[in-house]
Amino acid sequence: MPTENNFTLRGRIRSIRFALRGLRLILLSQHNAWVHAAITAAVLVAGFYFHLSRLEWCLIVLAMMAVWTSEALNTALEFLCDVAAPEFHPLVEKAKDVAAGGVLISAIGAGIVGLLVFGYHLLLR
Repeated sequence: MPTENNFTLRGRIRSIRFALRGLRLILLSQHNAWVHAAITAAVLVAGFYFHLSRLEWCLIVLAMMAVWTSEALNTALEFLCDVAAPEFHPLVEKAKDVAAGGVLISAIGAGIVGLLVFGYHLLLR
């Protein structure tokens, strides 16, 4: 007899649909996600242009993943904070600022990875 906790293909497909809906929501609601998307596209184009090695691709993908993951978690925290405290609250402001700081840290780290990987290729040209 099936229960709600059973692992099913239908359940996994539904979970993927929810996750894709979340990604769409990030892109529709967060202006910084547009910047991340543009930079992601530019980095992918540059990566193909410079024929990155497998290791370089791994580093680039990990850096992009860190930025997108931190942006997703920041967005989720912002939504939760807005529900928990619709009116201004100084602790909510601090929580949002800290989460945004996490995105900035990952973006700076990704930028450094990009400079190390692409800088090497640019110097060889």
